[in-house]
Amino acid sequence: MRDTRRQTHVTAVLLVLAAWALCGRAIGAQQPGDASSFPDIVEHFKYGSVGTEENVGVPYWIWRVLPSVCRDQLPNRPGDGYARIGFLDEGAAHGRPVGTSLRTDRVPLVGLNCATCHTGTLREAPDAPRQIILGMPANQMDLQGYANFLTACAVAPQFNASAIVSAIRAINPDFSFLDRLVYRFVVVGRVRKGILDRAAVNAWFDTRPPQGPGRVDTFNPYKVLLGLSMAGDETVGTADLPSLWNQRLRRGMHLHWDGNNDSVEERNKSAAIGAGATPDSLDLESLARIEDWILDLRPPAYPAARIDPVLAEEGRAVYDTACARCHAENGEAVGTVVPVDLVATDRERLDSFTAGLATAMGRIGEGRPWQFTHFRKTDGYANMPLDGVWLRAPYLHNGSVPTLRALLFPDERPETFYRAYDVYDWTAVGFISSGADAEREGVLFDTRRRGNGNGGHTYGVELTPAARVALIEYLKTL
Repeated sequence: MRDTRRQTHVTAVLLVLAAWALCGRAIGAQQPGDASSFPDIVEHFKYGSVGTEENVGVPYWIWRVLPSVCRDQLPNRPGDGYARIGFLDEGAAHGRPVGTSLRTDRVPLVGLNCATCHTGTLREAPDAPRQIILGMPANQMDLQGYANFLTACAVAPQFNASAIVSAIRAINPDFSFLDRLVYRFVVVGRVRKGILDRAAVNAWFDTRPPQGPGRVDTFNPYKVLLGLSMAGDETVGTADLPSLWNQRLRRGMHLHWDGNNDSVEERNKSAAIGAGATPDSLDLESLARIEDWILDLRPPAYPAARIDPVLAEEGRAVYDTACARCHAENGEAVGTVVPVDLVATDRERLDSFTAGLATAMGRIGEGRPWQFTHFRKTDGYANMPLDGVWLRAPYLHNGSVPTLRALLFPDERPETFYRAYDVYDWTAVGFISSGADAEREGVLFDTRRRGNGNGGHTYGVELTPAARVALIEYLKTL
């Protein structure tokens, strides 16, 4: 009897697969009017695909219902559904938030794109509307939290075909009989396996402090991807997400926090692969459109009414003397690497990118015109232009200093503070990082944990307090 039931089940699965193959259409139709590419470059940046779906995508309708099926596995942060991870919902007609993309093959898949890491938010006051700012570091987005949510959901008892199909039908009454069969007998099981396989790849998460919102470990995943041994490797490569403004200015500069690459285009491809694309799935045409757009994408200006022009002019003279050499657009040392012993900031991110990894990165894209050739090992951190610096808080490469005031007054750097609270601190210049509201809506950041050190970069301490205050006023104008 048991063998008969097993044979019946196998036969049913085979019939479903045959029907699927003969049908020749995508299972589970995507959101009406949605696409993998958009004529408007702004919409394309926010919702278009760069090719991550094939490798790390989740079927659209399963992705839609996971926050309700696995509500208890979501982080304890404000908002509903994926907002609790940091995704931004514009209320647009795409059925998914900014930073997610969609491709349709047999099953429509949701992936991640450039906007996942490079779109942030700001509120002028607690009761003010939230502004979504393109090109800004994604101060609210917890990429590791997203991966952890998917894993926790996949092992939860409610992650089963009956519960998932029922949840899909509740929001999509047109989910057809064939859709239900394919999802019940094929798709749900494959999704669980794919998520758990990815969790095994990410096992190194468990030996390092949590990355938290607005940050990511970019290069430890590459070690796994390229087959380098992680045995005995406990380096913490977590760093703040960068801005994407004015990339034309950055051509020829040493990029990434440690300056390990000096090609903007190669850096962009590396980022897309880091987000889940593969050399085969990378959408070069889509990525090129975004590359062209961010060459001259400008940061928003600091509100003029909040700048003291007289004080800012005093600060300009301080900047020209104390900062311009390393950070002005035409500065002698801008875009070059300062040895870590001189800058004295936390060295974990630098140490995580090894000489062996630099060599291995050269294997990516083998046989293609764009094969990587620009990665190298450095001995420090790169000086960066400060365009839009007011929106790039928290500061230092690991986001360990909440405001410009704390950066320039090192004695005021807090040991712990809260990240991802997006109400702006117009006095200290950064985001409010302490107090009841920040504690309720933010995520605790502890500078005592490995990779989170807030020491170093004490340039300017020789200046008088008044000069430093004037400098902060000028930095608002960049």
